[in-house]
Amino acid sequence: MPDDAYTAQPLSKYKRVKRLSTGNSVSDYDGTDDDDNATPGSLETDQVLPVELTTFSASIINNNVKLKWQTATEVNNYGFYVERQKSEVGNQKSEWNELGFVNGHGNSNSPKEYSFIDKTAENSGKYFYRLKQVDVDGQFEYSPEIEVTFGAPAKFELSQNYPNPFNPTTNIRFTLPEAGIVKLAVYNLLGQKVADLVNGNMEAGFHNITFNGSNLATGIYIYRLESGNNVMIRKMQLVK
Repeated sequence: MPDDAYTAQPLSKYKRVKRLSTGNSVSDYDGTDDDDNATPGSLETDQVLPVELTTFSASIINNNVKLKWQTATEVNNYGFYVERQKSEVGNQKSEWNELGFVNGHGNSNSPKEYSFIDKTAENSGKYFYRLKQVDVDGQFEYSPEIEVTFGAPAKFELSQNYPNPFNPTTNIRFTLPEAGIVKLAVYNLLGQKVADLVNGNMEAGFHNITFNGSNLATGIYIYRLESGNNVMIRKMQLVK
């Protein structure tokens, strides 16, 4: 997928959407703030987001789509709704459809792993997936979208991180034409490793890793992807 087609924002940039109870039903809050940049139906707050999503990836196994994601921390996490959108003819997109729900861990200060298998996708075409993370009080936020095209990716590719420049989180996307041991690391301009993002076996498919540079200084950093005999390197800029 071309870099400019990727429009998802990192979780730290998402607006919190308040869900209000109205009798026996629950509806979206449809008020507006004074902030000209706010969108109808959303509330911007400075509160700490309840769930820190660190990875979100997809792979095709036996004609099913397996989604995997990991959180670093969770606060009042009720769970995740898995949603899918299909790319139609002429790159038109269908509506988002809810596929299922995965229970969260509530409160956690340790990494938690999740997975979901979509057995209903047709074995052709392009799909987009996202997670709708819901708090116990009904507030929710969306993850970055991830793309799946039936048929393994044609090549090993490391995309430009998005957003770039960033502060403090950014998304790093890459594709693997075959399964294997994968290493993804971040280095400063002196060649010193400052972060290990991936170091282990991964399935063929489309992968998205969230990098948090909150403990690093402003500057240019290098991220390096290695799998088998394939190596790709790109630069990214952290601006605080």
